[in-house]
Amino acid sequence: MNVRYRVELSQVERSDLKALLSGGKHASRKLKRAQILLAADAGAGDEEIAMSVGVSGSTVYRTKRRFVEGNLERALSEEQRPGAERKLTGKEEALLVATACAAPPKGRARWTLDLLAGALVKLTEHKSLSRETVRRRLAENDLKPWRKDMWCIPQVDGEYVARMEDVLDLYAEAPDPSRPVVCFDESPVQLIGEVRQPIPARPGRLERYDYEYRRNGTVNLFVLLDVHRPWRKVKLTERRTAKDYAQCMCDLVDIHYPDAEIIRVVQDNLSTHSAGALYQTFPPAEARRILRRIKFHYTPKHASWLNMVEIEIGVLRGQCLARRIDDPKQLRREISAWERQRNAARSRIKWMFTTEKARAKMRSAYPNASKES
Repeated sequence: MNVRYRVELSQVERSDLKALLSGGKHASRKLKRAQILLAADAGAGDEEIAMSVGVSGSTVYRTKRRFVEGNLERALSEEQRPGAERKLTGKEEALLVATACAAPPKGRARWTLDLLAGALVKLTEHKSLSRETVRRRLAENDLKPWRKDMWCIPQVDGEYVARMEDVLDLYAEAPDPSRPVVCFDESPVQLIGEVRQPIPARPGRLERYDYEYRRNGTVNLFVLLDVHRPWRKVKLTERRTAKDYAQCMCDLVDIHYPDAEIIRVVQDNLSTHSAGALYQTFPPAEARRILRRIKFHYTPKHASWLNMVEIEIGVLRGQCLARRIDDPKQLRREISAWERQRNAARSRIKWMFTTEKARAKMRSAYPNASKES
């Protein structure tokens, strides 16, 4: 049937095909077509070519026909395939998008592919729609109605900017042992135990543990981080009440920095993080004595990323707490070992964001930035 199509390659075409086969990564179909053309040019018959290349006779025929009727590029490339007709019209696709962006049916927290397919069947003349049709149309419109993002939008005003620059200036100061800068925060930790004993790892097999676990309550971690020297302290408490916070500030003054004139403490806006907590815990004279040695610097609301200790807590969780521990005593021992190792290694947080960078990158967010002279 292919007597009409005789393949006669020029020297340039022949060289291009040999170069294609000799090196580089190409699709398997393209390489087979190149082999077909070279074999046909050498005078081989269709059946011989099909057997040697490992293709059907119709593939040999189509490749030769596309070369004769077109050119080398057309013979090597894929033909445009029409594909099936889209099941949803433009208006129906717009209806699908609008439905996916609307509230889900009563009793359901979010849309699923099946729910959307069913809703569209009710709204159109289609008798049925597959999940794949719905998925493809949603993907083309970059929609995932079963997912949600949570965010907190800070109000960037004069107060936000003032607090941000106050904290950034503290980070940029030269170290002063008499006026240390200490970042403070707290973090809850669940006490999780094993229901069954894990199976240790061995060559060729990962450690295995049961997905079921036993919950043994929670504890709280108070974390202190010195901005200008490689020191951190983690204190484990049963709760995080105002009394626990006040005792932590007392330890900061009397135990950790007994010789400092004033300790600048960077912290967030939690209700217990206040001078009042000390008066709730200690006699007035004692509370006043502690507060004379401390000056609080608050991060802006919804801007905990400005507290350097948040990074340290992330390191603590990744290096030490990413496992199951159900005993508070064991947890305290493990955290103490981690703390000693971090301090001995003189590990520090390398803070890169400065006031100058804030003014440059967040210029449009600054109140009345356009009026700056």
